[in-house]
Amino acid sequence: MRVLSGIQPTGRFHWGNYFGAIRQYIALQENEQAFYFIADLHALTTIRDAGELASLTRDAALDLLALGLNPDKATLFRQSDVPEVTELTWLLLTVTNLSWLEKCHAYKDKKERGVAADAGLFTYPVLMASDILIYDSDIVPVGVDQVQHIEVTRDIAERFNSIYGEVFVLPESRVLDASAKVPGTDGEKMSKSYGNVIELFETPKRVRKKVMSIKTDSTPVDDPKDPEACSVFDLFKLFADEQQIEDLSSRYRAGGLGYGDAKQALFELSQDHFAEARARREVLEADRGRLEEILVAGAERARQKAAEVLGRAKAACGLGAI
Repeated sequence: MRVLSGIQPTGRFHWGNYFGAIRQYIALQENEQAFYFIADLHALTTIRDAGELASLTRDAALDLLALGLNPDKATLFRQSDVPEVTELTWLLLTVTNLSWLEKCHAYKDKKERGVAADAGLFTYPVLMASDILIYDSDIVPVGVDQVQHIEVTRDIAERFNSIYGEVFVLPESRVLDASAKVPGTDGEKMSKSYGNVIELFETPKRVRKKVMSIKTDSTPVDDPKDPEACSVFDLFKLFADEQQIEDLSSRYRAGGLGYGDAKQALFELSQDHFAEARARREVLEADRGRLEEILVAGAERARQKAAEVLGRAKAACGLGAI
């Protein structure tokens, strides 16, 4: 069973990315045939600086490998290194109803806000469909807000199959575990767009500064506190084991615990949690050639499968040698 997912390099990964998605991607590589790509083509709808995009793409690959993505188990590559994807996108565009694209969230949201949406954003779901279908993907791990794009992918594949025969595998979405609440420093959902993130590989000094800035209420130190109503405790639970959670919860309820103490405990636990990943990243970053070898090898494996599926689709359409 093949698993596929793409991650846009539109900013450095943060705690919300890790607990909300990346951790689960890495777990899936253990029992599945997994393809993971850095979606640099998709990022062109928002990033127009060449140097920034190249840097963020490299950082995304380094971060994934440092966090435990194993290139011997999973195929990691840059989206733009598989040109078959963009060729298939045109074939899919010819069978895609405009109404399907007009209903997609990203386009609708911009239109409703009066923001000009270019053709890239409008046709974004078709490129995503090509990403998925070109590898005969069975499972696509997504957040709840991305389920619609998998439904559009299935619609496009079914339309193509109804016209040209059974060419594409119909993928299924696997909604990522949303039980992990990842609040940002302001208590809202951690998100780059809110400016409330704690990045995975920031310096300890910067991480501590952000942790200490997490919004809390004004309950006096000596008073009991409700741990379940505190963002600091919500974040602590992501890193802690059951005993650590119980111990800190008891200290909250007993009184005498200052929020600064809880924040310090969170900071120390988070540093321990990502210590091995930071060490791996330093090694990888020092060997630029090794990273490129991994991405090139991944693209070669991906292109083998992509060429097979694209060839199947082109033959069905009557394209190619007679």
